[in-house]
Amino acid sequence: MTRIALATASADLEARFRAATGGAFLPLPPAPLPSNPAHLFAQLDGAPAPDVVVLDAELAVDHALDLATLLDEQCPQIAVVLVAEHGPDLGLAAMRAGVRDILHPQAEIAEIQSVLDRAALAAQALAHTVAPASSDAPPATGRVISVLSPKGGVGKTTVATNLAVGLARTAPNSTVLVDLDAQFGDVATALDLAPEFTLADVVHGSAARDSMVLKTFLTLHETGLHVICGPPSPAAADTITSEDVSQLLQMLSLEFRYVVVDTAPGLSEHTLAALDRTTDHVLLTSMDVPGVRGLRKELDTLAELGMLTPARHVVVNFADKRGGLSVADVEATIGTKVDLRLPVSPATRVATNKGVPLLQSGGRDPVTKQLRRLVERLTIPETVTAQPDPDSRPPRHGRRRGR
Repeated sequence: MTRIALATASADLEARFRAATGGAFLPLPPAPLPSNPAHLFAQLDGAPAPDVVVLDAELAVDHALDLATLLDEQCPQIAVVLVAEHGPDLGLAAMRAGVRDILHPQAEIAEIQSVLDRAALAAQALAHTVAPASSDAPPATGRVISVLSPKGGVGKTTVATNLAVGLARTAPNSTVLVDLDAQFGDVATALDLAPEFTLADVVHGSAARDSMVLKTFLTLHETGLHVICGPPSPAAADTITSEDVSQLLQMLSLEFRYVVVDTAPGLSEHTLAALDRTTDHVLLTSMDVPGVRGLRKELDTLAELGMLTPARHVVVNFADKRGGLSVADVEATIGTKVDLRLPVSPATRVATNKGVPLLQSGGRDPVTKQLRRLVERLTIPETVTAQPDPDSRPPRHGRRRGR
C-alpha cells in the first residue's frame, strides 16, 4: 500500500483527498510548509516515511519548490506532488526541483486519484532504482569506532572529532560522528555547530526506524562529516535507552563506512551498548598515574566482559617526559603497547577554543602529525589490527554481564 502524506492548510483540499483515498493518507498539521525534510518527518508522529508527499504550494510556491528540491536530494525514493496553479514558468521550475506531478488546487476527486496513482508508480520505480540489488550475501556494514576513556578531561572529544574529520576527508559523505555523552557531550562546541536535531531526536519517532528519515536529521559539518550532537539538556539522557543506542549504531553502520562514537567517561549503559556494536577501540588516557591506572581497570573490565576486539589503538594524550612517567611505565601498567603519543601543545587548546579541529585546519605541528597517523591506522588495513594480548580473554559477541 502506498503511503501518502499531505501538507496543506486547506480543509477543502484535505476533504477531497480523504474522498479520493478513502482516508488512506496522513494529513500533516495545518501549518506553514516545513523548511526541510527533517521537519516534515518530525510531523509524522512516528509513522513510517511516506512514498508520496503532496505539498500545497498555493501560498508559497518558492518555499514548496525549495522543500521539493531537498526531498529530491535527500530522499530520492519519495515522489513529490505539487498543488499549485499552472503558470508559464512553474513546469520547468518544478521539473528542476524533482517534482513528479502538479495538481490544480481545485482538482476534482477523479483527477486527484489519477495523479496519486501516477505518483505511486513513480515511487515504486524510484524505490527499485535507489535500493541496492538483492543478494543472498548479508549487507556490508561499516566500522563502528568507539573512543573510550575511564576518566573525563583527557581529550577524548578532541581525539574523536579529529579522527572523524580525518576519516571524512578520506571518505566524503561516508563518515558520521555520534556524541554518545548524552548528559554533557560537547561535540557541537568542538565542531562549532548549532544543531537543529540531536541524539534525543534521532532515537525516537520515524528516524529510529527508517534510515532515510534518519539521514535528514543529521547535522552536516563543512568538512563533509555527518554529526549527531549530544542533547542540549542532561535531562534528555533519561529518554535514551541502551536499546536506542544499539539500534541507532546498527542503522548507521549500514549507511556509513565509518561510524565514530565519542563515548561518555567510564562504562555507562550507553557506552556498553555501543561496545556491543564496536569493531575498533580507540582507548585514551592522559600521562598521569590516575589516568593510566584507570585505563588498566577499563581494559581488565572489557576483557572480562568479552568486549575487547583485536582492532584496538591505545593513545596517550598530553605526553610529557617531564611528568615523571615514561611510555615504558605506561605500557608496563596497562599490559599492552602504546600506539600513539599526543604531546602537550598550545595548538590543541587554540583549536578547541575556535571549534576548528586540527585536522580541519591542517598544520605540521607534532599533535596534528600524530592525529593523522591515527586516521591512517583506521584506514590502512595492514596497520589497523593489533594482536590480542596473551593474557586477555578471547573476544565474544555481545555482553556477558550477569549471564
